[in-house]
Amino acid sequence: QVQLVESGGGLVQAGGSLRLSCAASGSINNIYSMGWYRQAPGKERELVALIDDGSITRYAASAKGRFTISRDNAKNAVYLQMNNLRPEDTAAYYCKFSLFQGDYWGQGTQVTVSS
Repeated sequence: QVQLVESGGGLVQAGGSLRLSCAASGSINNIYSMGWYRQAPGKERELVALIDDGSITRYAASAKGRFTISRDNAKNAVYLQMNNLRPEDTAAYYCKFSLFQGDYWGQGTQVTVSS
């Protein structure tokens, strides 16, 4: 069993910053990639940022230049530093680990950006 626990969401004013964290526990083998996704009410879940096992990163166009994804292999953790937040960034944010044995999702953490 693999469990992901997220933290770091909250309420912030536009222009502010938040740092999301996601740590995995359990039987973890061969992490292929770690990613952050978000889902706003009435919208589909979308990729925000991804980091693979070679630390190659990929960002949604809306996140480039403002968000930074990073990982700590020793802690089986992934982070998302979000700067210059906008009201349209308001959503539930989910981490996802793609492992040898399958994909696993966190429970989600809410990010709300007020204007």
